[in-house]
Amino acid sequence: MPDPWQLAQFAAALLAVDPAGTGGAVVRAAAGPVRDRWLGLLRQWMPAQSPWCTVPLNIPDSRLMGGMDLAATLAAGKPRAERGLLATAHGGLAVLSMAERISSATAARIAAVLDNGEVQVEREGLALRVPSRFGIVVLDEGLDEEESAPAALRERAAFEVRLEGLRASDTGSTLFMPEDIARARQQLPQVESSDELLPAMNEIALRCGIRSLRAPLLAARVVRASAALQGRLRTEESDLTLAASLVLGHRATCLPQPAEPEIEPAAQTPADPTSREHAPEDAAAETEFETRTAPVALEDRVLEAVVTALAPELLASLALRGQQRGSSGSAGRSGQEQSGGARGRPLGTRRGLPRRGERLDLVATLYAAAPWQAWRRKEAADNARPFIIARDDLRSRRYRQRSRSVTLFVVDASGSSALHRLAEAKGAVELLLAECYVRRDEVALIAFRGSGAETLLPPTRSLARARRSLAALPGGGSTPLAAAIDAAAELAGQVQRSQATPLIVFFTDGRANLARDGSQGRIAGEADATLAARQYLLRSLNTLFIDTSTRPDPRAQQFAQQLGARYLALPHADASGLAHVVQHSRGEERLR
Repeated sequence: MPDPWQLAQFAAALLAVDPAGTGGAVVRAAAGPVRDRWLGLLRQWMPAQSPWCTVPLNIPDSRLMGGMDLAATLAAGKPRAERGLLATAHGGLAVLSMAERISSATAARIAAVLDNGEVQVEREGLALRVPSRFGIVVLDEGLDEEESAPAALRERAAFEVRLEGLRASDTGSTLFMPEDIARARQQLPQVESSDELLPAMNEIALRCGIRSLRAPLLAARVVRASAALQGRLRTEESDLTLAASLVLGHRATCLPQPAEPEIEPAAQTPADPTSREHAPEDAAAETEFETRTAPVALEDRVLEAVVTALAPELLASLALRGQQRGSSGSAGRSGQEQSGGARGRPLGTRRGLPRRGERLDLVATLYAAAPWQAWRRKEAADNARPFIIARDDLRSRRYRQRSRSVTLFVVDASGSSALHRLAEAKGAVELLLAECYVRRDEVALIAFRGSGAETLLPPTRSLARARRSLAALPGGGSTPLAAAIDAAAELAGQVQRSQATPLIVFFTDGRANLARDGSQGRIAGEADATLAARQYLLRSLNTLFIDTSTRPDPRAQQFAQQLGARYLALPHADASGLAHVVQHSRGEERLR
C-alpha cells in the first residue's frame, strides 16, 4: 500500500497531467514545509507557460470575474473591460488560500466558471464572455471536518490530499520527473478507455454510498490520466483502482457493500427417473463448483483493492458515518452574524450615502460614475471639471462580522446539590469547557451558594483558568437562586454590550431557599426566584437549564419554562449528549 506522501504525489502528478479534466485538489493541511513541498512539486510539474493564479480571501467580484478597467475607461471616455483572475487562470491552476473562510457567493461563482468553461460578466455596461478552463487547488486549513472549504468547491475537485500527519523528513522521495508529466500530457488525448469504465465507476460509487454524478465522471478522467502517466494508450484495472482510491475513497459515506448475486432460474429439463435419488446431491455439488469458479466482476476486484488500500482510521470513520448520516448539526462557528459597521468581512457595496458607521467606497463610486462621464460633460454647464460624480454614484462599504460567543456556566454549589450531584455537574461542565475551547468560544463561570452568587471566572478563553476555578469550587450552604439569576442576567448584559453572543447554562435542581434580602425559607426563596425568572425572561436570552436532581423534577421543568430555557435532565444526559445539546443551542442562537 502506498504511503500518504506517495498518494499525495500521485494526486499532484495526475492534476498536472489534466488540470481542467480532474477539476483540482483539496489540500487539508496547515501552512508549513510539507504543504510547501507539495505545492512546489505541483508547480514544477505544470508546464512552464501555464498560469498559476493565487486567489486571495475576500477578493472582490470585479477582480475575480473581471469588469471595468477604470484607468482605461477614464482615458478613453467609454467603458473598457479588464480580465479577472479566473480568465487569467485559463489553461493552468487557481490556488485558493484559506478556503475554509471563503464566502459561499465567491465559491458559487468559481463553481459556475468550472462548470461552463468560460467567464460570463454582465455588469457596469459591459458584457464579457471569456473562455476559461482551469483546475483549482483549495488550501483548507480548517481545524476539523466541520470547518472546511465550501461543498461546491470540494464537489468539483477530484482529489483530497491530507498532509496533516506528515513531517518534513517524510517528503524526501520524488516519484516523477517533469519530463514524465510532459510526456503523459502529450499522450493523454490518445488514451482509449474500455466500454465498461463508466458502468464500473458508477457501480463502485453507488456501493460506497456516493450519490454525486460528478464523482464517477471525475474518476473516469483520472483513469485516463493514470494510463497516460504510466505510458500506456489503454486503461487497465490498476488505473481504475488508483482512481477509485484517490477520487472515491474520501467521498465514501459507508463501507462498500457487496453486490447481490443474480440467481437465474434453472432450465426445465426432463428428469431421469433412474437417477432421482442422487439428483439433489449432484445439483448442490454443481452449484458449489460454479460459485467457486465464477469470475469476480471488475467492480468487485477494484472495491476489494480500494478497501485494502484505505487507512484503518478512515475505515473506522466510514463504519460510524452511516450512524451519523441522519443527524443534522448546527455545528460550526457560533455567534450571530451582524451586517453593517466598519469591521469584519467585506459584504459588498450599497448604493447611497454611508450610514450606521459605514464608509464611503471611493473606488466603487468611481466605477459607477466612469461610464457616464462623456454624457455628463456634454450636459453640464461647466464642462471644465475632469470628473463629475452624481448622488446615485455614491457607494458605501458593507461588512459582515461574526460576534464572539460566550458560554456562561451558572453552577449550583449549595448543600442540596453538593450532597447529590455536584461532582457530576463539575464533570459535565469540564466537558463543555473543553468543547468551548475547541470552538474558540469564551467561557465564564458563576457559582451560587450560601448568601449569594459570585463570578468566579469572567469571560475568558483560558481553559486552564476555568478548570482551576471549577476544581476549587466548594459545596454547601443555602440556595440563593434569585441572586444567581440576577448575576447571570447582569453578566449576559455585559457580554451583549461588548458585541458578543451569550449562552447561559444553568446547573441546578431549582430548589431555592434563600430570598434576595437574605432571609431563609423555601417559600420566600421560590417567590423571589420566580420574580427574577420573569424579569430574566424579558431579556430573551438563549438559555439551557440542566436539572441536577437525582431524578427529573416537574417543578424544575416548570421553572425552566419560566426562564424561557430548554430543559434537560442530567440523569438522562451523558457527556456527549450534553455537548450536543449545548452545541445545538449555540446553533439556534447563531440562526436568530
